[in-house]
Amino acid sequence: MTTESDSFPRRHARTQRFTLGAPRSFTVAPDGSRVAFLRSGSGTDRAGALWVLDPADGEERLAADPRGLLGGAAEDLSAEERARRERSREGGAGIVGYATDEAVELASFSLSGRLFTAELRAGTAREIRVPGPVVDPRPSPDGRLVAYVAGGALRVVSAEGEDDRAVAEPESGTVSYGLAEFVAAEEMARSRGFWWAPESDRLLVARVDDTPVERWWISDPAQPKRDPQHVPYPAAGTANAEVRLFVFGLDGVRTEVVWDRARYPYLARVHWSGAGAPLLLVQARDQRSQLYLAVDTESGATRMVHADEDPIWLDLFPGVPCWSPSGRLVRIADEGGARVLAVGERPLTGAQLHVRAVLDVTADDVLLSASAGAEAESPEIGEVHVYRVNELGVERLSQEPGVHSAVRAGGVTVLVSAGLDRPGSLVRILRDGKQTATVRSYAEDPGLSPRVILTEGGARRIPCAVLMPTDYPGDTSQPSAPLLPVLLDPYGGPHGPRVLAAHNAHLTSQWFADQGFAVVVADGRGTPGRSPAWEKAVHHDLTVSLDDQIEALQDLAKSHPLDLTRVAIRGWSYGGWLAGLAVLRRPDVFHAGIAGAPVTDWRLYDTHYTERYLGDPATNPEAYAKSSLVTDEGLSAPAEPHRPLMIVHGLADDNVVVAHALRLSSALLAAGRPHEVLPLSGVTHMTPQEQVAENLLLLQVDFLKRSLGLGPHA
Repeated sequence: MTTESDSFPRRHARTQRFTLGAPRSFTVAPDGSRVAFLRSGSGTDRAGALWVLDPADGEERLAADPRGLLGGAAEDLSAEERARRERSREGGAGIVGYATDEAVELASFSLSGRLFTAELRAGTAREIRVPGPVVDPRPSPDGRLVAYVAGGALRVVSAEGEDDRAVAEPESGTVSYGLAEFVAAEEMARSRGFWWAPESDRLLVARVDDTPVERWWISDPAQPKRDPQHVPYPAAGTANAEVRLFVFGLDGVRTEVVWDRARYPYLARVHWSGAGAPLLLVQARDQRSQLYLAVDTESGATRMVHADEDPIWLDLFPGVPCWSPSGRLVRIADEGGARVLAVGERPLTGAQLHVRAVLDVTADDVLLSASAGAEAESPEIGEVHVYRVNELGVERLSQEPGVHSAVRAGGVTVLVSAGLDRPGSLVRILRDGKQTATVRSYAEDPGLSPRVILTEGGARRIPCAVLMPTDYPGDTSQPSAPLLPVLLDPYGGPHGPRVLAAHNAHLTSQWFADQGFAVVVADGRGTPGRSPAWEKAVHHDLTVSLDDQIEALQDLAKSHPLDLTRVAIRGWSYGGWLAGLAVLRRPDVFHAGIAGAPVTDWRLYDTHYTERYLGDPATNPEAYAKSSLVTDEGLSAPAEPHRPLMIVHGLADDNVVVAHALRLSSALLAAGRPHEVLPLSGVTHMTPQEQVAENLLLLQVDFLKRSLGLGPHA
């Protein structure tokens, strides 16, 4: 028996989905002598602190405590820092990110827009007083300097706090140096805007000019005295920010890096190591071609190292491109229908693995994460493993089923493992393959164990998770098993796999199941982790995501007690769009839907994401109309039956702006279709606020039970 104060929705909200108190953001010293990481003090403490661990014996030391450094004062975040955290979906407080020098002896971070450093050997931290608010401070590789962004300028100060100076200053209010533009941070996973030279004497610095970008207003109707926020937003088919790249010497001398920016406007990746010249990955706007470029830092000239082309699109991957210690290009590529690791011009993996990320590169091997490929002996549904790859072959380091990742340096590997059989993640320290220590987690136990079956559905073998109520009696495969109302709980689209062999990935779905539903999660075409063709099947037609949800549902009903006369769907963001699409296009299958922060009109979403899948709206309007919820085609389903639809949206969302929900509501009203709208005042695309997150779950259950005729929420 739970009380209101310790109910799952409240604990889920208070613990930020049971992530608070878990160690994260690991950095291993190149000599293997220490591991730095972030962790808050408990499962309900939002304030992350910086810790150092000795890999030999597991001894932990606190290197920087945000509360002590701020003297107990509340955090005060700048607009730039709030935007940076929103782009990275960072809901924590305190120290949420840090950077180190090459030796992992000096760390830098910002708190309330102030610059701090920590000596990781000594375990001491102090403030360096500089102009603020400070964003993204990063030590030089030799640890003698710290570069940071303040007021759109890139500045450098000595690690002792002396000789603070601007290296690059903006020429106008629409220009910034050293920060990633919106689409780079939101869609390319490039959160940085400057990079130190290995010799610590120069920096590569991105110059972003937002002048060409349309301005949108983000207002808070609940606070009419506040001015709306004026933000540059590059919607599909409109102008992007102008991004240039410069080499800046510490004396202020600058040299522009030159490439064909008209043809390749997207600066997607930058890598600078001692193994070679600075390496860029630049993309064409249609993302069907890209160049790997080496930079001459003296002249700014670039030479092509490699070129990729794809008739559909080219994906970006974590950890690449980079140089191997021998100076060969390391990249992930789609070749022969498989996603492979290539070093130089030679693929080192084949169709047995679907490579997801490069984790580390040494002279001996490449460490990577991958899932089972199209020709794997076993599908290993929802699993991601860590592998060592070299010219001699492939070795799997993570053995038990689950989702694994790793960080490695100096012969020490930090292996982070999540499985279905335990909450959270287990973090192990390995030296030469043998465990020497573990990193403690203070995350709370959810008090909930998902009753999940990982399976495949339909002729396409769609990866699925099926969750039954904890107290559901008997064998669900028996014909006599009582039928349950069904809740589809997908994300269902690019970048967002939900069918994972990990305990905490299914907590919310299990809670919904315990309210009396059979919950189905399906990763149809468009979701990552299976094959390039699977991901690219949504090209110019996102609605195939809905086809796969239906195929999985109807096939699973043959072997599970699913009541197909009572089917609901809920989702957020892409999943919210999918939920809206389901009840509008297929009321014969779906009887209720909850669309959270849905993209209802793809012309209102950003360039890099939307144009990758649907093309240019000026030349391919049919694709936008077919995938829209607010066009005539979007509302072309039969007028009857009307299916209950709840639309939920944060009014402060600057990613999927609330105009999406308002346009859908207006279109539904004009078409005479009843629906409900739940506006969330002050809420962005995330919902980190405890009361909002808790009550949002409870309101969804009430809506679903009411809409499916199941009675009030119990």
